[in-house]
Amino acid sequence: MKKRKEVLNEDEMRRAITRMTYEVLERNHGHENMAIVGIRTRGAVIAERIAQRIEELEGVKIPLGFLDVSGYRDDVTSLERKQTLHLNQLEFSVTGKHVFICDDVLMTGRTIRATMDALVDYGRPSKISLVTLIDRGHRELPIRADIVGKNIPTSREEAVQVRIKNCDPEDGVYII
Repeated sequence: MKKRKEVLNEDEMRRAITRMTYEVLERNHGHENMAIVGIRTRGAVIAERIAQRIEELEGVKIPLGFLDVSGYRDDVTSLERKQTLHLNQLEFSVTGKHVFICDDVLMTGRTIRATMDALVDYGRPSKISLVTLIDRGHRELPIRADIVGKNIPTSREEAVQVRIKNCDPEDGVYII
């Protein structure tokens, strides 16, 4: 059995997401003309939590959507791409909006590139910012997170496991 080391417990994760929410509002200069898009699966839950926290703080609902970008990856065919489009839930145009893409872990940057490809199918955002709970380095593409919950330097052999309620029994981040 692999040994796992706790990096963030439930309280630390909640505080990180709250701080990230404030950073989203600061970067956007308030809640006007913005949208939040979560990458399925755990990035979607993080996006929901940020949107919920903005509603608590600002008293407004922010447009919230979800993308499954597996069909946009650079290692799939166009037929496979068409088969995953029904998993997307983005019921608003992103044109002219500052879109905050949320993911759980940023590593190579390939998922984010695929997300940006998927996002432009829904319009032309005025700006795209990247929000990630964990940034572990190891980029293969020139992509950088704008808002990070925690930087965790890892080796390529290690795995980062984000556990998040709605998908898992508890909240927490572990290195395995």
